[in-house]
Amino acid sequence: MGVIAFYFASSSMYAQSIEAIGALEFNPEGILFVGDNVSGSIHAIDLHEESRSKEGFEINVDNIDVQVAAVLGTAPQNILINDIAVHPNSGEVYLSVTRGHGVEAMPALIKVKADKELYNLDLGSVKITSQSLSKMPDMKEKFRPRGSMGGAPTAKDIAKAQRPLRMFSIMDIEYHKGEIFVAGISNEEFCSVLRRMPFPFDGKESISNIEMYHIAHDQYESRAPIRSMQIKNIDGIDQIVAAYTCSPLVLIPLADLKDGAKVKARTLGDMGNGQPLDMVAFNLMGQEMLFVTNSGRSPQVIPLNGLNNAKVVTDKDFERGGKLDLSPVMPYGPMGKGVMFVGSSLQIDLLNENQFVSLNRDAPTGSLDLETVSTIAPFKMNNIEAAEFDFPSYYNTSGQKE
Repeated sequence: MGVIAFYFASSSMYAQSIEAIGALEFNPEGILFVGDNVSGSIHAIDLHEESRSKEGFEINVDNIDVQVAAVLGTAPQNILINDIAVHPNSGEVYLSVTRGHGVEAMPALIKVKADKELYNLDLGSVKITSQSLSKMPDMKEKFRPRGSMGGAPTAKDIAKAQRPLRMFSIMDIEYHKGEIFVAGISNEEFCSVLRRMPFPFDGKESISNIEMYHIAHDQYESRAPIRSMQIKNIDGIDQIVAAYTCSPLVLIPLADLKDGAKVKARTLGDMGNGQPLDMVAFNLMGQEMLFVTNSGRSPQVIPLNGLNNAKVVTDKDFERGGKLDLSPVMPYGPMGKGVMFVGSSLQIDLLNENQFVSLNRDAPTGSLDLETVSTIAPFKMNNIEAAEFDFPSYYNTSGQKE
């Protein structure tokens, strides 16, 4: 049930099916990399020929799910926005979307233009190259149903357990110096993996198994995949800075990622329970930072220089046993600070040097909005019900604060 697009490889051309559009990543030239968990492929969509140049503008679209659904001719409850990415040249925003549910679901790539018009990109009109991934989980393999705190599984728990493991094969994509790095899982028992492959694609793929020490769980884990990552120079070498579910922060040197290697990630810290959703690098007053969104807590801003020479921790550094958020241990390590964000920031990308564009769940109304927010103060006053500044007596007649 995939979208048929043209696939160019060397001098040959043939039909290639894009069956799902999940994680998104642009390279500096305007090639959009798309994770397709259903076909088990990474697709590279050539979008370098943009009709506009990047300039200052904001993108604010309330009820973005309603508007995407209208473009796709369906109801809002039938669409899921999986990821967002900002084009490096035009500054316009691309949304990866699933339309429908189950085996009948269809992928869509929605472009949000500078004038806030939504456009369903015709994937048959663009140049696409693809590379299949090996060792993909079978679509028939599912998660196990489990309840909370020892209780029986609820209907929602059972529905979650019906998800194929394969849908976690491609969780995040990073482009770095002519290579693509893909975080996800494989069909092996030691299933947390990082894949790396050159771009342009040549059919080569390196797979490394990743193990890390999880402070909150007090376990060495090799199952759950990396949820979000960036590649940065830490301690003088290029390393993956990665966040896992519940929510350890680890470093993985790129030099360790060799085909067949079993790599021990270096655990530096733990934000506590929650699920990291996205990670973006930005500059704040001359200092490079990471902005990490999370489904269970406020966004975290982590100074990159705090990761240099940071202590690597193991189970020997803590009393044994799992650790909840109220444990004095949590959060642990160079985790920066949580920042105010009204509602929930889900997916996020850097719009320009001073602003993010964020897919937000509004707190008072529950609406799903696409908003531009400042990197210094990533919230908008209109999302706050009533602040001191809103009272008419805040300023006196001379314009001075009382």
